[in-house]
Amino acid sequence: MNSSAKLTPLHDRHLAAGARMVDFAGWDMPVNYGSQIEEHHAVRRDAGMFDVSHMLALDLSGAGAMPFLRRLLANDVLKLQTSGKALYSCMLNEAGGVIDDLIVYFISASEYRLVVNAGTADKDVAWMRKQIAAGGDNVTLESRRDLAMIAVQGPNAIERASRAIPELNTARGLPPPFSAVRLSDLFIARTGYTGEDGLEITVPAHRAADMWDALVAAGVKPCGLGARDTLRLEAGMNLYGQDMGEEVSPLDAGLSWTVDLRDDERDFIGRSALEAHGERKAFLGLVLEDKGVLRAHMKVVTPHGDGETTSGSFSPTLERSIGFARLPTGTQAGQAVQVEVRGKPLAARTVKLPFVRNGKILID
Repeated sequence: MNSSAKLTPLHDRHLAAGARMVDFAGWDMPVNYGSQIEEHHAVRRDAGMFDVSHMLALDLSGAGAMPFLRRLLANDVLKLQTSGKALYSCMLNEAGGVIDDLIVYFISASEYRLVVNAGTADKDVAWMRKQIAAGGDNVTLESRRDLAMIAVQGPNAIERASRAIPELNTARGLPPPFSAVRLSDLFIARTGYTGEDGLEITVPAHRAADMWDALVAAGVKPCGLGARDTLRLEAGMNLYGQDMGEEVSPLDAGLSWTVDLRDDERDFIGRSALEAHGERKAFLGLVLEDKGVLRAHMKVVTPHGDGETTSGSFSPTLERSIGFARLPTGTQAGQAVQVEVRGKPLAARTVKLPFVRNGKILID
């Protein structure tokens, strides 16, 4: 382990369980606890859990919170009217590139919680503080490194989590999909990064190990970053730093649905650049027809010109290799293409994302 690596409150639990640890965005994190494929199947078929405490929760409050977020984010928090409701959005730079993708939870018009990626947390906070200083009157931003987060995912995730967390069995315990609820000192969201139903549980750091142990006792399987990556790939969910980044517009990363342009008066950061350039690339899924494994940064040859894979791996659910690709405009789902894998052109076809959702294969 890198002596300077950051540790989550669950680090000792990972070591005790025999996890193989790797550096991820400066954190010492479990990549698997044995079989990555078994962990993947546990989430698709039953219930698995991930330590996501390396991600950062931020609490934004103040009378100016709503107008501040309406300028900061490409999606519009004005859509959020019910306490606990969540919204997925990109936070853009002036050129329309993605600084980060995040989830924002509406508590009230003057209180929001944001959850940002581990690898971008420091720059995200710096960017937000810069915008606050430039005109975010009556806004306070608090970093919550006193919290831990556990994602419990899978068709049986909620049933198993309810055994471990008594608060879930109260009248207001289970939040609706893509919403969150406060239960004593817990913040429980019906969100995830796997394409399955489940919960993302935010818990005070000092309670995290006990929560993890209770979930294990309830039959939830610990899973590492390896399974999390193949699950999100099958579910058609982007990974920051691979499928999008500061040089990539959300319109070119399959995320146009997260950009809200309906209010002509809302001048969010990056809007003018998006409107000036529009969509310049198609973003589609790939299924490899020949033997091989897709990875990021492979050349894709299409009838409309060349593109590039952004993510790729073997899909345990489909039992074949899949990936995402940024391709020339005009490329559509269902087209035959070739991918250069280790210098060899291999047959592939484009598909509409996602590949898998709620345990069901969605492609032919």
